[in-house]
Amino acid sequence: MAIVTDLTGTVTVISPHLDDAVFSCGSLLTAARAARVITVFAGAPPAGMAAPDRDRAAGFATAEQAVLARRREDKRALTMLGAHPIWLDFWDSQYGRTYTPREIAAGLQRVLLTQTDGVVIAPLGLFHADHALVHDACRQLMQAAHGRATTRSALLEAGQPAVTVAPPVQWLYYEDAIYRRMPGLLQQRLAECLRVGLCATPVNLPVGQYLAQKSYALNAYQSQLQLFGEDKLCDLCAPERYWSLTFADTDHR
Repeated sequence: MAIVTDLTGTVTVISPHLDDAVFSCGSLLTAARAARVITVFAGAPPAGMAAPDRDRAAGFATAEQAVLARRREDKRALTMLGAHPIWLDFWDSQYGRTYTPREIAAGLQRVLLTQTDGVVIAPLGLFHADHALVHDACRQLMQAAHGRATTRSALLEAGQPAVTVAPPVQWLYYEDAIYRRMPGLLQQRLAECLRVGLCATPVNLPVGQYLAQKSYALNAYQSQLQLFGEDKLCDLCAPERYWSLTFADTDHR
C-alpha cells in the first residue's frame, strides 16, 4: 500500500488527552478540513472528586470541573480548525483508574468501525503513560487491520469472493508534542517498533502552511498552557512530524 501524501479522504486523529491532537496535529487538522478527533481520556469523574495536583495548579477545585472546562477548550479549538470532537469516557490516569490496551482498543474500535477509507493518525506514545497506553491500543487495531487485509489478499489470489472483508484504512503516527524533544524518547520508540517487526518511515504531509491557524487554536487551551515552560510552548509551533509503521512482510512495490 502506498504511503498517503494528501488528506483529501476521511481523516481521524486519535488523541490521548483533551489537547494532544491540536498540540501535535493542529496544522494537519486544518489541512484535512472536517477531520474528526477521538479523545480517549475525556471521561468526567463524579461530582465532588477533589482535583489532583495538576488540576489544582490550573485553578480547578474538582476533577469534574477540570474535565468539563477542558472539553469546552477542546471543542472551541477544534471548531476553529474545522474538526469534530468525539470524547470517550475513559478517565485520565491522574484520577486513579487504570486500563489495559485491549480495553482502550475496544473503545476506539466502536468508533473506527464507521470509517472505511482514508487515514487514522495515532500517537507514537512518548513519555506519558496515557500516551503509551493509547499507542499500544492503536498498534493492536492496526495489527488486526493488517490481518484482515492479508486474509482479503489471500482470498482474492485464490479466486474466492472477499466482499465480506473490508480493506483497512491507512495508519500513520504522530510525534507527541512537548515530549518528542526529550532526549532519546523518539529513538527508543522507533527502536522498539523495529524489534517487533515494524518498519518506520517518515511521511511528508502538506500541512506546514497552516501553522498560523494552529497557533490561533492553541490559545483555546489556557488551562494547560499556563502550566508550560518556554521549551514546551516553543515545541507546540515547531513542524509537525509523522511516521508510517509498516509490517516487515508488507509489499512496498
